[in-house]
Amino acid sequence: MAPSDADFTGSIPQLYDHHMGALLFAPYAADLAHRLSNMAVGDLLETAAGTGVVTAALAAKLPAPVRITATDLNQAMLDHAAAKPGLGRVRFQKADAQALPFPDAAFDVVVCQFGVMFFPDRVLGFQEARRVLRPGGRLIFSVWDRLGATPVMEAAVIGLQRRYPAHPSWFLERTPCGYHDPKAIGADLRQAGFADFRLETVALKGHSPGPLSSATGLCQGSPMSAEIEAVEPGGLAAATDAAAAAIAERCDSGPFEASLQALVIEASKQRIGQFRT
Repeated sequence: MAPSDADFTGSIPQLYDHHMGALLFAPYAADLAHRLSNMAVGDLLETAAGTGVVTAALAAKLPAPVRITATDLNQAMLDHAAAKPGLGRVRFQKADAQALPFPDAAFDVVVCQFGVMFFPDRVLGFQEARRVLRPGGRLIFSVWDRLGATPVMEAAVIGLQRRYPAHPSWFLERTPCGYHDPKAIGADLRQAGFADFRLETVALKGHSPGPLSSATGLCQGSPMSAEIEAVEPGGLAAATDAAAAAIAERCDSGPFEASLQALVIEASKQRIGQFRT
């Protein structure tokens, strides 16, 4: 992972939220909140909360006795999330998921939607989640499946490959869709101390107002914007158009429903049962 792959600054939070919220993240946020619908009381920690798409779903779904803490490494993302209506009950705090500023056994649940791919040391991130969980506590996280399983992202990369054939790889394939091997994920969880876990492939649908909106989110609402500018200074708009053209070919030239595929993993701090992978 390139150093800039975890840099969500400048105008990225606004573009990320506006163009990719309903397209990529809201469907899985609703799924995650549903998985926790039986949580009536306790403490929940969200890591890599980003612009608060999952945070908002949790705040709307879970009852008031559930105390929610949302963290992210990027202050700009947290600031955007904290300004959203309906999140006054949430405590927002800048934090590194690999060095959480919380005591041992402080939470009943730790959630992380599409964040662990960005951890430089994923085992350490899982160890920290386990450390702050109470006995019997749950870790729930999601990662994107391989790039080809989500056509809108694959099409954006194809568009960029056409324009920049000499560029070796792009952010979307390298990081968001770069951690999807069940064996590798299971090995990392076991090394971190999770002996009881379950991995599920979840296919959902996202919604896009059109190819240009999707391309704008993917090319400009992510660290890929800096990558494009490094390859072609001043070329961000043209690169976005190239990605939009490929998305139109693959998905639709107007509003479309996007097929999405991710892996959702649930792990327990308790060492019960046999390995489930």
